[in-house]
Amino acid sequence: MAFRFEHLHLKAPDPKKTADWYVNAFDFEIVSDRTRDTGDRFIECKTTDGVIVRISGARTGEAMGEGSADVHFGIEHFGLTVDDLDDEVKRLEGLGAKLREGPTDGSSGTRVAFIEAPDDVRIELLERE
Repeated sequence: MAFRFEHLHLKAPDPKKTADWYVNAFDFEIVSDRTRDTGDRFIECKTTDGVIVRISGARTGEAMGEGSADVHFGIEHFGLTVDDLDDEVKRLEGLGAKLREGPTDGSSGTRVAFIEAPDDVRIELLERE
């Protein structure tokens, strides 16, 4: 049986604010915005290459734990490629992201940096030769 990556789901205290940040930062497109029967605002976005990113708040009566942009077990980060790492880090810092690591030179000419996006999400930015 073949498996395909289907989506990434982010939880946020203010899903619309978070979705708008990703629209501005990475050209995500908001394709739906609704409140589910479970009481949470549920926004579905697509990246420029068609990956689905869902952003939702807490469901009715649900208490959310804190996020962490630190290195940790579990899903630790997601990665995006960029054309110019230095320019993108500066641009994203202007949108409120925080540089957490790098930029550093990786193997095979790849440069990487890690940023903290809204809601303590850790994102790896990769510039490939």
